[in-house]
Formats: sequence, C-alpha cells, structure tokens
Amino acid sequence: MKQCPALLVAAPASGQGKTTITAALARFHRNQGREVRVFKAGPDFLDPMILEQASGHPVYQLDLWMGGQSHCQQLLYQAAATADLILIEGVMGLFDGEPSSADLSVAFGIPVLAVIDATAMAQTFGAVAHGLATFRPACKVIGVLANQVASAIHEEMLKESMPKYLPWLGSLPRHINGKLPSRHLGLVQANQINYLDQYLEQLAENLALTGLHKLPPAITFKAPDNLPTITPKLKGMRIAVATDAAFSFVYQANLDLLQAMGAQLKFFSPLDDTSLPEADSLYLPGGYPELHMEKLAANLSVHKAIHAHYAAGKPIVAECGGMLYLLSTLTDHHGKTVDFLNLFSGKATMQRNLVNLGLHSARFPQGELRGHTFHHSLLETAVQPSALTQPTRKGLRPEALFHLGRLTASYMHWYMPSNPTVTAALFSP
Repeated sequence: MKQCPALLVAAPASGQGKTTITAALARFHRNQGREVRVFKAGPDFLDPMILEQASGHPVYQLDLWMGGQSHCQQLLYQAAATADLILIEGVMGLFDGEPSSADLSVAFGIPVLAVIDATAMAQTFGAVAHGLATFRPACKVIGVLANQVASAIHEEMLKESMPKYLPWLGSLPRHINGKLPSRHLGLVQANQINYLDQYLEQLAENLALTGLHKLPPAITFKAPDNLPTITPKLKGMRIAVATDAAFSFVYQANLDLLQAMGAQLKFFSPLDDTSLPEADSLYLPGGYPELHMEKLAANLSVHKAIHAHYAAGKPIVAECGGMLYLLSTLTDHHGKTVDFLNLFSGKATMQRNLVNLGLHSARFPQGELRGHTFHHSLLETAVQPSALTQPTRKGLRPEALFHLGRLTASYMHWYMPSNPTVTAALFSP
C-alpha cells in the first residue's frame, strides 16, 4: 500500500474552470518543490497537454469503463509511490456521465474540490455548492473554490451564501483569470499558447492566498490484485508513430503498453519528415489534420512511403484524424479541399457542429476493444465497413470500422490497455 495526498477537482458543469484550477494547483505545488502527478478523468487529449506543462510529468487518463477499475487503481498506485501530491481533473459536471467523476471519487476514496464559476451569480452559489456536497453522500466534497469572482463585494456575497458545514477555500478573481483559448475539439494545444507558463505562474501566486496552499488529506492506494499479465507479443517489432501538430491525440497509456509488449516506437512527423522510419507497423493517431491540410497534402514523399508500407502488407492502425489523412480528399470549414493519400477511397468534410461523441466498444476476433469517438467531420465512402462499434448509451450513433488488408481504420480513439491481446493483433505482421 502507498499513501499520498490526493484531490479530485470537479464542477457542476463543463466550462467552469476545472482545467485552469487543476493546472494552477499543479504549478503551485510544483513550485513548492513537490512532485505532482496529474490525471484526467475520462477520455481527453487536450486538457492533459495543459496539465502536463503545469506539472512537468505525463498525464494519464482515469476512466472506469475504458480502462477498468484495476487499471485505474494501478495507475494511481504507481503515482503514489513517487508523488507528493496526486491531482485529478474531473470530466464535465461532477455527476455527469457513466462512469462519472463522482464514481471515480467513490471508487478510490478521493476527496473532491468543487470549482464553481460565480459569473452572474450571488446567493445561488451556496445552493449549488450544497447540492454538489449532498447529492451523493459517499462522494466527499471537502471544500469549494469560487472562480471568476468580480469584486471583493461579490466574494462576500458568495461566502455568506455558503452552508456552514462546507469549507470556503477561496476564490480567483476574474481580472487575472481569463479563459484558455479553444477551438472545435476543445482547448488549443498547450504548445500553441505562448503565454501559458506566465498565466499558470500568475494563477499559482493567487492560489497561494487561498486555503489550497495546504496539501489535501493523504489517501491509501493499494496495488490491484487482478491485472492481466502483459506478455512480449510485440518483441522486436518497430512501430512508426505519427507525432506532430497534426497528429497529437494519443494516450500515453497506449504508448506505454506497446513498449511493455516489447515494441520499439519510432516517432516521425507527416508534416516535416520526408520518409517513414524503418518500421514493421504504422500508427496514425488522431489530431488536427484539417488545420494543416496544405502542408500534409504537399508532402508527397511521405504519401509514397505510406503507400509502399501498405503495399508490403504491413499493418496500419489509423484513428480519427489519422484515418482522414488516408482518404482521397478532406474539405475544411471554409470549403477548401485538398488531396490526401487516397489509400482509403473516400472524402471527409468538416462540419460546424459535432457529428459524434461518446464511449464505444468494438468486437475483434481476439475480443473487445474500448475507446471513444469525438469528431466534427463527416465521411463519405463506398467502402463497406467490416463492423460497427457499440455505443455505451442507447440512441447514440455507432461508428464504422474498416479493414482493408492490414489497415484498420475508424473514427475511434482506441484505449489499448482495455485489451492488450487485440492491440497486439492489430500491430502484428
């Protein structure tokens, strides 16, 4: 067993400032010389980039459905072995989703900090705080932070509305706490926000004036009893992984698993490199290919190399944006169309509104693989899917799964630790 202070940062809804507060907390405690490990509840790629820059360490996802409770327990246990503090950023509102942030809190006994955006709110603030703290008694809310506070008078009204049993842990003023920039899939990537470090330092200084300068309670984390054994099924395999500004949506846990199974990862950039690394398999994760269409389209030498890889019968796993890159054409929000690889006959068009979102699973000959989908593009293709994914909620739309030779392509972002056996089969010759 390992003991480590831990805190889950949650809110009544999305957009309340969870990422900002979690990142500021990570930076504050890091500046105090503490080792901070940060996790993100639920499937997400963009928030973890911000949190990674704030903490100085890779950020892993905790999802009780995608990874399972034992997997989440193992990640927390490993973090507790070296960390002085564990922070978890919740997903959506505290009780939203199945599983929810509250489910995660209850499963591991992690206390909750409720962050509430106080914009256009006064005494109702206390009612919201009371609701969060009492809706599910097993989920322990240990305090409240007011975000986006307009003035000292506004803060007093908020504090006066608080129930007596619930600690007020401070506030962050609106004038130093703007919103992080976002685009159609969420926050802008951390390495594209020039002022991010300065912003985090300023927020950390303000957090030093709140009740959050103290460490939260220590939690006991146990090693799981029933983790699957990871065998070296990919020993000696070289996997080329696309990694750049266009292809950056990849779970760190996926990369860890591939390496744990013996694979050697070789990173390359479809934007800037002129060839593929020597590789037995190719992994094209998601990202923002629509923001880099012209440069991706112009790099014909990489197109040729990927065609040669496919023609040689070597495996390719393409997720969401990685799949778009393999299509015949992509059309952006402004109606501009570029030619892509045409390895997979079809065209995609970016939409103004979200096309699909949710947790899904798919059946493979080796078992079930889980993941999530989140995209703003619409695919048109005559290629018939080999299968459809199964959403976790009725009424949600399944995603098509395509197999063309050794190419496996879908809008799905796979969480590969959900089934190492399927993962090994996808990348094996």
